[in-house]
Amino acid sequence: MSIYLMLMRTTGALFFVALACSVIGGLSNAALLALINQGLSASDAQRWQLAWQFALLALLMLGTRTLSQSLFMSMGQRSKAELRRMLVQQVADAGYANLELHGMPRALSILTQDLDQVVVFFIALPSFVMSLAVIVGCMGYLGFLSLTVMVIALITVLVGSLGYSWVHRRALQLMRRSRQREETLTGEVSALFSGAKELRLHAPRKHAFLHNKLFHTIEQVRVERTRGYVLYALANIWASVFFFAFIGVVMFLLSSVLDLRGAVMSGFAMVFLYMIVPIESALSALPGLTMTQVALKRIQTMQQQLPAEQTAFDAPPLSFRQLELRDITYHHDAFQLGPLSLQFQPGELVYLTGGNGSGKTTLARLLTGLYQADSGQLILDGETINEASRARYRQLFSAVFNDFHLFEDLQGIDSACWNDEAQKLLDALQLTRKVTLEEGKFSTLALSTGQRKRLALLVAWLEDRPFYLFDEWAADQDPAFREVFYHQLLPALKARGKAILVITHDDRYFHLADRCLKLELGQLVSA
Repeated sequence: MSIYLMLMRTTGALFFVALACSVIGGLSNAALLALINQGLSASDAQRWQLAWQFALLALLMLGTRTLSQSLFMSMGQRSKAELRRMLVQQVADAGYANLELHGMPRALSILTQDLDQVVVFFIALPSFVMSLAVIVGCMGYLGFLSLTVMVIALITVLVGSLGYSWVHRRALQLMRRSRQREETLTGEVSALFSGAKELRLHAPRKHAFLHNKLFHTIEQVRVERTRGYVLYALANIWASVFFFAFIGVVMFLLSSVLDLRGAVMSGFAMVFLYMIVPIESALSALPGLTMTQVALKRIQTMQQQLPAEQTAFDAPPLSFRQLELRDITYHHDAFQLGPLSLQFQPGELVYLTGGNGSGKTTLARLLTGLYQADSGQLILDGETINEASRARYRQLFSAVFNDFHLFEDLQGIDSACWNDEAQKLLDALQLTRKVTLEEGKFSTLALSTGQRKRLALLVAWLEDRPFYLFDEWAADQDPAFREVFYHQLLPALKARGKAILVITHDDRYFHLADRCLKLELGQLVSA
């Protein structure tokens, strides 16, 4: 669905109600000016009649303006929440390979700054529409006073708008460029936190990172944003100077040529002076409206870059008889994994070894369905896994990857496992002094990497899936706990009929496996 259609669906008829209120408020504002001009030359009796009209118009303007702004602000927050839900769902449903490719900084930037810009649009829109309505109303009143002056005023507004538009396009280019640099800045700030240890251990790298990258990007964003806003300001100044020049030309040079009477001249001067404020207001709102257009295009681009996988399935598989990888290949840059052919059965413990860059983690992600092979087949119990069945197939696995993430609670896991079984595992994993579990939530995650990996193993254990994968799990454990992992935990899972794949370099435990596989440069070799 188009992002614009989605916004229209979210706001519904309220958008047009709020828009109509803005127009009515703007036209009422212009009508007040006409009443003021009439009152200047009216008799006392006429002024009392005009006073009632003035009061009613003022109340109408106040009411419609208040209602319009309230509705637009409400729609802005509703649209932001709906867009946020949609984008979060899209990230959750996107293929893992696409998420890796396009990275986190863009998604974070869009979910924060770009969505805030959508709210700015709804806040700025009522003022913009009211200003346009005031301008239209004033033009209509000028036409009532003098068609000739109205035509000249329309030409003036058109020429002034063309000059503004030319500068506006240049400012827009700078705004778009600075918006793209914001993504770079988000990534670099993220690196400032994730690389905090390395930067503190290497002062020259810290200095180079700050001054050659982070500060440089901050300065580029500042310069481009400043130039953009300066151009917008110059455009507004151009419009003001142009319109004042027009007033001077008409009043002092063309008044005798056009044979304008005093009442017409005073009305013309008042109307055009009155129009300058709404014209400037409309022009000053354009940068915000333009940035909203940029933001919506970025959101659409993100939608296109993160197409949703088919994630619906009836029920997760509770068991399997045989899982086969047949002639699987996968390419990434200059690296190729495969072709590989492997089989796994329940109750089997398999170790996978190999040097760095040999393809072990890539194979694990292909096996678990996170990556899609370039060629070959993934076959479960005789059925080939395709796009429609991939999400259901992934529910076979519980995995603790080397770059794992630990959630703070056990949501999605049967709450019956939260108490007795979880407490026994905490004790077996020697974490009872560090972490407590209450109502399915861990008391803290501020632990060492090894301890957090133990918690991740606890979560995987409670998931109770048919196939377990551990990617370098023991690498961050002390020797005593490695013994527990290889001699107690893995055999316990095997005894429960689980298929287990362990990526490891601990050759002293290889004899405990049913099979040992070895990868070198993407190919299986003898272990």
